Amino acid sequence: MEDKQDIVDQIEGRNSVLELLESDKDINKIFVQKGEKHGSINKIISMAKEKKVVLVEVDKQKLNIMSKTENHQGVIAIVPPFNYCEVDDILNFAKAKKEALFILILDGIEDPHNLGSIIRTAETAGVHGIIIPKRRACNVNSTVYKISSGAVEHMLIARVNNITDTIKYLKENDVWIYGTDMEGETLYYNQDYKSACGIVIGSEGFGMSRLVKENCDVLVKIPMKGKITSLNASVSAGIAMYEVVKQRLN
Repeated sequence: MEDKQDIVDQIEGRNSVLELLESDKDINKIFVQKGEKHGSINKIISMAKEKKVVLVEVDKQKLNIMSKTENHQGVIAIVPPFNYCEVDDILNFAKAKKEALFILILDGIEDPHNLGSIIRTAETAGVHGIIIPKRRACNVNSTVYKISSGAVEHMLIARVNNITDTIKYLKENDVWIYGTDMEGETLYYNQDYKSACGIVIGSEGFGMSRLVKENCDVLVKIPMKGKITSLNASVSAGIAMYEVVKQRLN
């Protein structure tokens, strides 16, 4: 089900707000908890004053009511909508860096904790951008921002109407598409990812949709040795992404 609020309107938590202040993104206002200030909250206040961001002191109850993550740590920043990019922006970013494209395609990730974790790992792994669908998937929201530890500020994210059509467009631009799937015949570490590639991660409960699966060039699988036959989506994504990193470092 699509979230009616498909924008970020607030960032919560000390590390996330610090990351926001250091990114030079627009900030409408920062609410901080009244009372004695300790540690990183003082740095937040100092940076906000330096950047002439409006600071408002409120009591803890007010922050509790405002909070969407239930872990605001005494600070909530109000920000403009998240700025999604176009798929071509991701392609051009890789070209500008003179690197083989490395893109992540998320087919219906609905849990904001999974999306935030995937974005955080993708940023550390050097992924050039992430593609998510506009419907039946989680969008970038305050929980995603917090779980990603602010990595969303450094990651190009495109929202598209149709993942299958986007995959076809990428393939027309010489991008190889590898879907992660339990039915894949190729073990993920036996596939070559050194050329421009996109890794597809399916939804938490159902995996990739049929059309998305049919349009992948290769289906790769992660071997399972235990009695549980599937991994958390963010864990699968991390394993696949760091195989690309390993191969490209060699």
